Amino acid sequence: MVKHMIIWKYKEDVGSPEKGQEIKAALEGLVGKIDGLLHMEIITNKLPSSSGDLMMDSSFESEAALMAYQSHPLHQEIANGLVRPNVDVRLSLDYEV
Repeated sequence: MVKHMIIWKYKEDVGSPEKGQEIKAALEGLVGKIDGLLHMEIITNKLPSSSGDLMMDSSFESEAALMAYQSHPLHQEIANGLVRPNVDVRLSLDYEV
């Protein structure tokens, strides 16, 4: 199994809780629609001590499944239409469990 973690920071003019909820619903809705995607959780309830605004905690069957997810049209639609227009910073960490 492979874990795929991302931390995003909103663009200065975004930062609304509603945008985070929209991103959360869209990405979590991919479970069951993309082969090899086992789990997706978007954390929006950050503490004031956080330096990021949103975090993705996702699990995939394999590294190949993660790579397939990256280029999958459903993922690309959300990434290009909802996530990228609203975030400035993206940090990721992938690792095998």
